[in-house]
Amino acid sequence: MPSNAASREDRADDPVVVALRQRLGARAIGVQATLTGMPVVWLARESLCDALALLRDMPEPFEMLFDLSAVDERLRSRREGLPEADFTVFYHLLSVSRNRDVMLKVALAEGDLTLPSVRSLYPNADWYEREVWDMFGIVFRGHPHLTRLLMPPTWEGHPLRKDYPARATEFDPYTLTVEGQEREQRALQFDPEAWGMQRESEDTDFMFLNLGPNHPSAHGAFRIVLQLDGEVIVDCVPDIGYHHRGAEKMAERQSWHSYIPYTDRVDYTGGVVNNLPYVLAAETLAGIEVPERVKVIRVMLTELFRVNSHLLYLGTYLQDLGAMTPVFYAFTDRQKAYEVIEAITGFRMHPAWFRIGGVAQDLPRGWERLMRDFLAWMPKRLREYERAMMDNAIVRQRTRHIAAYTTREALAWGVTGPNLRATGLDFDLRKQRPYSGYEQFDFEVPVGANGDILDRGRLRIEEMRQSLRIIQQCVDHMPAGDYKADHPLTTPPPRERMLEHIETLITHFLQVSWGPVLEANESLAMIEATKGINGYYLTSDGSTMSYRTRIRTPSFPHLQQIPAVIRGALVSDLIAHLGSLDFVMADVDR
Repeated sequence: MPSNAASREDRADDPVVVALRQRLGARAIGVQATLTGMPVVWLARESLCDALALLRDMPEPFEMLFDLSAVDERLRSRREGLPEADFTVFYHLLSVSRNRDVMLKVALAEGDLTLPSVRSLYPNADWYEREVWDMFGIVFRGHPHLTRLLMPPTWEGHPLRKDYPARATEFDPYTLTVEGQEREQRALQFDPEAWGMQRESEDTDFMFLNLGPNHPSAHGAFRIVLQLDGEVIVDCVPDIGYHHRGAEKMAERQSWHSYIPYTDRVDYTGGVVNNLPYVLAAETLAGIEVPERVKVIRVMLTELFRVNSHLLYLGTYLQDLGAMTPVFYAFTDRQKAYEVIEAITGFRMHPAWFRIGGVAQDLPRGWERLMRDFLAWMPKRLREYERAMMDNAIVRQRTRHIAAYTTREALAWGVTGPNLRATGLDFDLRKQRPYSGYEQFDFEVPVGANGDILDRGRLRIEEMRQSLRIIQQCVDHMPAGDYKADHPLTTPPPRERMLEHIETLITHFLQVSWGPVLEANESLAMIEATKGINGYYLTSDGSTMSYRTRIRTPSFPHLQQIPAVIRGALVSDLIAHLGSLDFVMADVDR
């Protein structure tokens, strides 16, 4: 990891920054020095669309709008050298061809919170702009459906503003009258005309069907309204937010360290995989370099949870296709994985075991035997999954060339992870942008060919094989050394030192009661999580808490793409498609 001073360079001579300045001229405002590892360029509002069009259409383009969100700047005190702003909207672009990113920022005054919609440039901006309006009240001109996305339709206020309460005790007691319940139910009724849908054509009446929000094939509290002509889906509207917990708002009231357990709940099938990008981003802010043993332990547990998550995916994916046996097979194997996880961390689904600067404790005695037993068990099980399930004629007929999309379409909609690699694109952050020591491991990145449901299922099986391969290397070559960094911001300090030195005891007391103070800056960490790329973008104001924590999850854009993929397909194809996406609603709604 580079030092803070080295990674703070403003990248003013970066070719992308130079190209923007040549195109925009005086409309380019400036470049911000951050710890994000990418150029961060401030633009005037009127030059935003021009800049995005330039980046999208370059010879090596920024194909993906990776993230779009905002920051309420009104209480931020450490903004030296930045343009005046009450609110900031940022656009994080990713280029696969360049294997690099760039961030554009636009400053807004409280009395004029408007921006042009960029849906025509990046179609996945649709939901991100709706989320920003929902959470911050920023209006995107030209957006056809600037309505609530995560909050209920009747909600008042914009929760991620700094003047909006963060705790339930700051609200009046909640009561729901009969009249209020009827109002909420009316607000949830679907209005086809509002979405440009017709109720009938010249020769048929369309049926509108609610799938969810409580349905086994919805994989959580997810609702999708279908416009049907018989069994054919004419159009559909996904409806999310039923699982929204305010994870980003909670980060503003937790210390840097006490927020770690909250990250576990974002993708509740991923366990410590959720901890990793958060602690990596916090370590970048703190300037912490962790020992080699910590890196290998983190990789080993991350890959074990990847196998565990993929097993759940495989069982439910095949269950959605009508097969019952795979669920029982998968949960048998997941239990064996959980036995290892529990022996090492003390917990199962939500260990919250990674720490800023290390892990919670060293590996216990006997961990190696348990891990080797699991490694001996799983390969033959994967062969059984492949033989009995993925080679099954019915499965192949239900999934081959169904709900397929191209690499270009996937990038335009922000698709990452196995769902992107199923289209044939070899893009895995563990290889392209190694983190936590992944560059030291020998493994392959499986890719598909057709981008269909079948490829998305097959890919997970091969990914599990590669994860087992990585875990085997961790077991065979586990380094000696400490399980946490020797750094004053590591929480808590090593116990043996705490009992010997009064300074360390004082540091322990302050960091446990208040939490560490991280330098005022911005950092970003992106990892290849179980479902795609997961990113934590942290803004510190030099406090014991995050000023703004942005969580970019993979499942959010995957659900947004559903209408573009499934129009003209059958209802049964939609069920298979939902099963193949591998999403959980906490990962979507946060």
